[in-house]
Amino acid sequence: MTKKKFISIYENLRADIIESKLPYGAQLPSENELVIDYSASRETVRKALNLLVRDGMIQKIRGKGSVVIYQGVTEFPFANLTSFREVQRGLGLSHETDVRLLESVSASDFPEVKKALNLRSSTKLWHIIRTRKLDNRVKIIDEDYLVKDIVPDITLDIAKDSLYHYIEQILKLEISYSNKSITFESFGNLEYEVFGDVTPPYTATVRGIVHLKDTSKFQYNISKHLATEFKFNDFSRRHKIL
Repeated sequence: MTKKKFISIYENLRADIIESKLPYGAQLPSENELVIDYSASRETVRKALNLLVRDGMIQKIRGKGSVVIYQGVTEFPFANLTSFREVQRGLGLSHETDVRLLESVSASDFPEVKKALNLRSSTKLWHIIRTRKLDNRVKIIDEDYLVKDIVPDITLDIAKDSLYHYIEQILKLEISYSNKSITFESFGNLEYEVFGDVTPPYTATVRGIVHLKDTSKFQYNISKHLATEFKFNDFSRRHKIL
């Protein structure tokens, strides 16, 4: 059976992205250019591009076309990008969230975050640390850094409830996708304090950079899970759960 043309276009573009012929941040040729290059219809080209969007390879931006967001094999994709509250609702769980810290800081104080979000030293951030407890036992430590110019006026109630609900429903911003990496790390002082004396004393630590629909980076998240209780599925494009 002859391979469908949109699959061939998709595979060619995907290979160019993986091999860095189209590197992170690069703009793909326009739909009109791809129609000419591949002697294909506009519908066929759009089908190919939609597959790249599905795979987390590109992001379509109105007025700019398609931009490469794939950053290599050190990233792992998740099917959905959901808030913690949405996860609870979907799984029928009842976790308790405790806000341990909510403060305003400068990007210069956190070089890792400054570099990840490509910020100026003077940029102001929200720094939030929350714990997630189930059956009176902490299961997750979430540490977030959010750009204050994009996400202003965070309160303790908002941090305890749902940041994404506030961002999407109140600020009317569209959260689109995230790039994440995972490492297994030994406990530090905070982990011993929060998780207690656990064997082995390791966390599965997921670091994520979250983008709005226009590809702006607005959030850096560090989520620490007990290594013995952590699992992940095939991260992440934002899908709202109503």
